[in-house]
Amino acid sequence: MKSSGFLNSRASMRLLLGSTALAGALLSVAPAFAQNGDGIEEVVVTARQRSEDIQKVPSQVTAFTAENIEAKGITTPADFLNAVPNVSFVATQNAGTSFVVIRGISQARNSEPSAAIVVDGVPMTQPAEFNQELLDIQQIEVVKGPQGALYGRNAIGGAILITTKQPTDEWEGDLTAGYDNGPGWKVQGVVSGPIADDLKMRAAVSYLNTDGTLRNHDTVDQSAKRNADPIKDFNARVSFLYTPTSNFTADLRLSTDLLDTRGLYYIVPPFGSQNFNNPDFTSQPINLNNSGKDDRKIYDAALKMTYDIGAGTFSSITAYSTVWEILTGDGYPFDPFGPFPINRLGFNFDQSQFLSSKTFSQELRFTSRADQRFRYIVGAEIFDTDRFISTGNMFDVADEGVVPVYRHPTSPPFAFQPQGQISFLADGQRQFAWAGYIDTSTDITDDLELSLNLRYDRDHRRNTTKTPQAFLTAAGIPGATGEQRARTWSAWQPQAILKYQWTDSLSVYGSFSRGFRSGGFNQTGVATAAAAAGFDNVGDEFQAETADTWEAGFKSRWLDDHLIVNGSIYQTMDHNDYYFVFLASNSTQNLGNIKEVRFRGFDLDATARIDEYLSANAGFGMTDSNILKFPGASSGLVVGSKAPLVSDYTFNMGLQYQRPVWTGWDVLLRADYNLIGPTTFVIPVPAAGEPVPQQRNPVGLFDLRAGFQSDDLTITAWAKNLFDKKYNTEYSTGGFLFKAEGRTWGLQLTKHF
Repeated sequence: MKSSGFLNSRASMRLLLGSTALAGALLSVAPAFAQNGDGIEEVVVTARQRSEDIQKVPSQVTAFTAENIEAKGITTPADFLNAVPNVSFVATQNAGTSFVVIRGISQARNSEPSAAIVVDGVPMTQPAEFNQELLDIQQIEVVKGPQGALYGRNAIGGAILITTKQPTDEWEGDLTAGYDNGPGWKVQGVVSGPIADDLKMRAAVSYLNTDGTLRNHDTVDQSAKRNADPIKDFNARVSFLYTPTSNFTADLRLSTDLLDTRGLYYIVPPFGSQNFNNPDFTSQPINLNNSGKDDRKIYDAALKMTYDIGAGTFSSITAYSTVWEILTGDGYPFDPFGPFPINRLGFNFDQSQFLSSKTFSQELRFTSRADQRFRYIVGAEIFDTDRFISTGNMFDVADEGVVPVYRHPTSPPFAFQPQGQISFLADGQRQFAWAGYIDTSTDITDDLELSLNLRYDRDHRRNTTKTPQAFLTAAGIPGATGEQRARTWSAWQPQAILKYQWTDSLSVYGSFSRGFRSGGFNQTGVATAAAAAGFDNVGDEFQAETADTWEAGFKSRWLDDHLIVNGSIYQTMDHNDYYFVFLASNSTQNLGNIKEVRFRGFDLDATARIDEYLSANAGFGMTDSNILKFPGASSGLVVGSKAPLVSDYTFNMGLQYQRPVWTGWDVLLRADYNLIGPTTFVIPVPAAGEPVPQQRNPVGLFDLRAGFQSDDLTITAWAKNLFDKKYNTEYSTGGFLFKAEGRTWGLQLTKHF
């Protein structure tokens, strides 16, 4: 499918005009009510590692405050990411597999994230951690465009900054109980206060137990007649804030997330049918012979210390995290009756994947005072990661369920027995990365600011083949058990930003930024299998990715601070963009490289305080992607097509109404609409029967919340995907479709102490 020129399509023009008209409508409506209410409150963000008004930051930043988070009912990453222009969230396969796409920069299975994800100043090094409950959150910031100069590798598309709530000076707490239509229930508690004059603590805990909403229609295994997506999730965090002097603080945070759910509930339409590679096909039910399991355990510890010397602040951030996840389920084609006759001969297939990762990180930073004409931040950090992953396919002869496979296979190769191992691949990887950076801002005049920033990242990885020799030989994979591969990737990441404060309420800026995402290793033997299957640019190793972005934008306040309108245009040249390849021959999930992709687009968002009771927000983003270089036999088809996982546009709108209804009580009504434009999930792959991939049609989702609240009690009814839109969250090469969650609704009661 060839990519259209930038802003050439009628649909894109209509949406652009519609967004402009919406901003104009807000401009015309707000004056009639401005005198009846206060303006929009200033939002303070830390996108540049300093506290400042969001309207003063020379980049596109979307912030969700604690009030926004509660009003919108944000509990997962998908709840806020799909409400940010030119950002989308793709949930698929299992809890540890989800993709964030920012301005075209996408993610794939087992890849590094497309954005730096930072929680309380600590970088999240494993993408398998990201998709978890957002518990007791103070603020979320989404910064678009490469932020590598300050946030390092993986900030190639932007940065996602999550700040949890701080311990309080007085004892207080919350208790929340809720019900959903799974059916399911949830309880959550928070307690915070002083332990001593110089020591405060905060503890938050949550437990969710729901049956889910996606029905498994299997007719062979009666025990599998249950929903495909049940969840049991225990999430907890405790923090201690120690302030023995006025200029020193120590902040210790310990957290865990223990998840018990299922995954791999794919459907695969019959090969050769008109729906085989149709991402809009939703009528085929989930039909798993074995539901399997998806168990994930996350443990995190972080210590942040700051020392103010007057001229600036020294900071030390030390962190350690572990991720453990076992995933099992049906194997291809995820249906006991087809589409291939072999599934009717008395046996089926299962699969298992195991991931274990441990990371230690240390950052040292000095931040100069913020009230100087020349301001700077200088720092260095290290990351040390030990990671193991295994994947395998097994025979399912007796419908006994899937036996998890961890570090060793369950049988010799091709042992035709219950849970006999067909294939098994395992790799260990040790990674050591370090970086140094400097970030500067200079007030050339009272209205003109120049920021010059630079970072150097160096990432060394050593991969060890853990696959037993018998499985390498059986699969025809060259190599030996214990074989090691090592490689170092490095990059300079410069950034330059020029901002001009035109008036007190209008600023403009232009910037250049480079982002970097490290290369890595596919599992041993992938190059051989990929070549045999006809996939180009897929090997045992995938290359590092760099992205150069030019951006120009504005930030503005209007109508006595009752309307905010921000916008930007950008172009990114992306080198070695990732794309995903599943190889059925050895059941591996792999990354290939697209040599060069160009992304062009724009962002526009508006927030209005229409009167003292009614507020509105709207955002529109467009990204035009075009693959420019792709060596190999399929180059003629791939060059000119769209990049994988990129939506042509996104649109979001929200309305919130809050007013007193009787003494001490307010009514709160909120409606949100998120539209994800046409999305092409894969590049053309003739070897998989997809010379011309199809786009998924636009998906519009409507959420509604209504409730009453007082100073100490909140009662809320909510619904997500209110109109029960049927769609697939992902389509993957080979006919794999992953169903989205349907309509969910529930009730929630929160008591404040």
